[in-house]
Amino acid sequence: MGMSMRGLSQAARWHLSFAEGWLGLGNFREARGELRRISACFRAHPDVLEIRFLLNAVLRQWPSALNLARALTRIAPDRLTGWVATANALHGLNQTQRAWNTLVSVSKRFPDNSTVPYNLACYSARLGKVGEACNWLKEALRIDGSPELKLMALRDPDLKPVWENVDTIDVLMGEG
Repeated sequence: MGMSMRGLSQAARWHLSFAEGWLGLGNFREARGELRRISACFRAHPDVLEIRFLLNAVLRQWPSALNLARALTRIAPDRLTGWVATANALHGLNQTQRAWNTLVSVSKRFPDNSTVPYNLACYSARLGKVGEACNWLKEALRIDGSPELKLMALRDPDLKPVWENVDTIDVLMGEG
C-alpha cells in the first residue's frame, strides 16, 4: 500500500488495515468482511481498490480483478500498481499479449521500477519470445540487481524458457 492513505476516514483506514492483515494471513472471508465495512464513499479510493484487487487476484476472480485494476488506472494513473494489476488480471484471463501491451505502454513512465521489465520478461517468455524475455530480464536486473530478484527469476516458472536457453544464463551472471 505504498502511498499515504490521505482522504480516508479513520474508520476506513482501520478496516483497510485489518483487511490487509487478514489477506496476509490467508483468511479471505474476514478480509472481504472488513472491506465491506468500509463506507461506500471510500470504496473507490486507490488504497482500497488495491486491496480489493489483491483479494480478487488471490481468489483468481479475474474478471472482477480486471474491473478493479482498470478503475485504479483511471483514478490513479501515476500509480504503478494499477497498471501491473491490469496486466496481471489480463494474464490471469489468458490474454497475455494484452497484458504485455498494457505494460509496454507505460514502461517509460516508471523507469526506476524493476516490476515492469520483470513482468514483461515473464509475459514475453510465455509468448515464446525468449530473446525479448532475456532483454527485459536484463533491464529488470539492471534496475534491481539484488540477490532476491535473481533468485526469484531463477525460480519463476514463467521464465523457464529463458533458463533452458544456455546462451541466456550469462544474463544473470552479468556477462551478457
